[in-house]
Amino acid sequence: MDPKQAHPETVSAQALGWIDERTRAVTPPIHVSSTYLRDTDNQYRSGRIYARADNPAFDQPEAVLCALEEGAQALLFASGMAAATAVFQALAPGDHVLAPKVMYWSLRNWLTTFATGWGLQVELIDMSDPAAVQAAVRPGQTKLVWVETPANPLWTVTDIAATAQIAHAAGALLAVDSTVPTPVLTRPLALGADIVMHAATKYLNGHSDLIAGALVTRRDSEYWQRVRKVRAQLGGTLGSFEAWLLLRGMRTLHLRVRAACASAQRIAEHFAAHARVAEVLYPGLPGCQGHEIAKAQMSGGYGGMLSIRVAANKDGCEAAAIAAAAHVELWKRATSLGGTESLIEHRASVEGAGTPAPPDLLRLSVGIEHVDDLIEDLEQALQHAHA
Repeated sequence: MDPKQAHPETVSAQALGWIDERTRAVTPPIHVSSTYLRDTDNQYRSGRIYARADNPAFDQPEAVLCALEEGAQALLFASGMAAATAVFQALAPGDHVLAPKVMYWSLRNWLTTFATGWGLQVELIDMSDPAAVQAAVRPGQTKLVWVETPANPLWTVTDIAATAQIAHAAGALLAVDSTVPTPVLTRPLALGADIVMHAATKYLNGHSDLIAGALVTRRDSEYWQRVRKVRAQLGGTLGSFEAWLLLRGMRTLHLRVRAACASAQRIAEHFAAHARVAEVLYPGLPGCQGHEIAKAQMSGGYGGMLSIRVAANKDGCEAAAIAAAAHVELWKRATSLGGTESLIEHRASVEGAGTPAPPDLLRLSVGIEHVDDLIEDLEQALQHAHA
């Protein structure tokens, strides 16, 4: 069987079935050279000049991700932020872009500070409302629409196909941050997106031991070549060992994501009507914002991320949320998401002024531990917070 024709689980588990022909190794070597030999006639027939742009350590993880997303080309970056900002830096000063009001906080800050100072016209809107997108898009002027779905940390859902139609009708590209669903649950390119971004630090790697980012494009284009040049010229490239680790992580992607989804669904359902929880935010719950859209564009689960809004104790809702986080024993109080270990975070404290995160919100990244243990730990933490 041609590995490229296999099921996605097989593609990732076998990393497209690649074998090192010289050594017959099933795990690829780590290429550490920073430079490559020029031929005697002054040519570079290997196609490689310098590792910042031509590192062979990128070839296999980029190929695997490209196959999983059904894209034309992929690029690895030194971080999710490097990948995301490259999409905007490939535009020109004066270009109009749309982005969600609710999105990954670091990118939101970059857009409203650096990007606007550089000259982009950045407009933040309710991306979950197609009517709002239609009203905000400027035909001929809007060059990019950026979507994150489900959106961190409220887990609102955007209709990718509908947004793609609006963007393309206006002459704009659609880029989707698909870090949370991963290609296991959603394939934005098949729904009309032009570019998919992953903070590969999270689920793609899945072991909380590297920082990485990735982009996949639906087709090669002059714009995509500008993105490629941004990576090479600004130097936001991944190291060889990190690329090797990322490929290692992607081999178990399907198992980890599906386990996290199943546990997140159980946790969301358990606490949905809990006396010490005011609200559970999770697209897998009927009645939550975007559930029907999520059901249509996500396959196999609704992600391993959810948030709970803690009911107030005698000191208020924010104090109750912080107290609950303080009393967990299995959940780890740490930033990030998508690892094997479950993480909990009072998001408003991290994001500060202007955050869309309510003060009573705890963001949960569900790992692959036994779900009953995770539920029991949250139960006792909530009990302590309301004692």
